[in-house]
Amino acid sequence: MPKKARGRPVSDNPKTLRVDVRLTEEELRLHDEYCEQKGISRPQGLHDGIYALNKK
Repeated sequence: MPKKARGRPVSDNPKTLRVDVRLTEEELRLHDEYCEQKGISRPQGLHDGIYALNKK
């Protein structure tokens, strides 16, 4: 009988880097409002912001 794979599947583009950011209360409030309006998580909100920089 073959062994079952365990854990999450391997990603084609793994997120291996970590960035810590310090924000003011106002910046965090704005970010949280954006995420709530869009119905997304905090990390996804940051990803959206990063990709928006390329759209200029």
